[in-house]
Amino acid sequence: MKSLHVTLNIMLLLFTSAAFAQSDPKSDVKSDAQKSFDTMKTLAGVWQGPVTIDPPMHDMGKAPTRVSMKVTSRGNALVHEMKEAGVPDDPSKYDNPVTMFYLDSDRLLLTHYCDAGNRPRMTGKVSPDGKKVEFDYLDLSGSNQFGHMYHAVFTIVDANHHYEDWTYMMPGDKPVHAHMDLQRGQ
Repeated sequence: MKSLHVTLNIMLLLFTSAAFAQSDPKSDVKSDAQKSFDTMKTLAGVWQGPVTIDPPMHDMGKAPTRVSMKVTSRGNALVHEMKEAGVPDDPSKYDNPVTMFYLDSDRLLLTHYCDAGNRPRMTGKVSPDGKKVEFDYLDLSGSNQFGHMYHAVFTIVDANHHYEDWTYMMPGDKPVHAHMDLQRGQ
C-alpha cells in the first residue's frame, strides 16, 4: 500500500513537471508591446549626433548630444541616458536625463527621469513596418512647474543610424521639439 502511494506521488510529480515543460502555443506569438520593446532593444549602444531645437532656445542644440542605451535587468529594461557630448560626467551640474523602457503587462512603458524634477510616463507602439516606436503621454509624477516631456518617437534608419524626436511641454502647454540625428559611436 505504501509503495502504491509513493508510486502515485511520483507519477503526479512527473505529470505536473511535464505539463509545465510543454510550451503554450500562444507563448510563441509576441504581443505588440513585446515587438515594440524588442525593436527598442536593438538600439543598445552609444550614439552621437546633432540636435535641432524648435523653437530655438538659448544655447540648447549647439553641441552634439551623446546617447547611451543599455539593456539591463536580464533583458527586462532598457536604460537611455542623454548628455551633451564632451561635458564632464557630473549630473549635479549638467543635464543627464535618464529614461527607462520596460514592459508592463500588455504595454510598453517609458518613464523619463527629467532634470525638471518630474517623471512623465508614456506608452509606446511600434509602426507596422517595425522601423518606428512612438510614445504617447500617459501621466506625470512630480511637479509640473517647469514643464514635462510629452511625446517621443524613435525612428530606425538602419543598424547604425536612428532619429529621436522628443516633445517637451513648457508651462502654458507650449511645445518645444528636439530632433536628434544619431549615429552609432564608441
